[in-house]
Amino acid sequence: MVERKLAGAHYGLRDWAMQRVTAVIMLIYTVLFVLFLLMLPSGYDAWQAFFAQTWVKLFTQVTFVALFLHAWVGIRDLWMDYVKSFGLRLFLHVATIIWLLGCLVYSVKVIWGLV
Repeated sequence: MVERKLAGAHYGLRDWAMQRVTAVIMLIYTVLFVLFLLMLPSGYDAWQAFFAQTWVKLFTQVTFVALFLHAWVGIRDLWMDYVKSFGLRLFLHVATIIWLLGCLVYSVKVIWGLV
């Protein structure tokens, strides 16, 4: 049986790396979005044609998933650091997970046009 270490040099490395990777994904999306925003002609038809492309939908969805993972790590750490009551902290963790999963489902519905 392998014991899990609750403290040590590498305990938070996964969370630290996830925060950095998701931040980079969101930064790249934001920069590219602003560039395309400046280059696209104005009008509904141009926007609709741009966002109808599969690669735009996929990149947008990946960015939303990165956003939700980024939010989860940050909020989870906030709850663990500042909420001392185990019951309240458990409730807040579950509520956060439910909220983020709901946001994920809704983002899929909006981005991919599912009814």
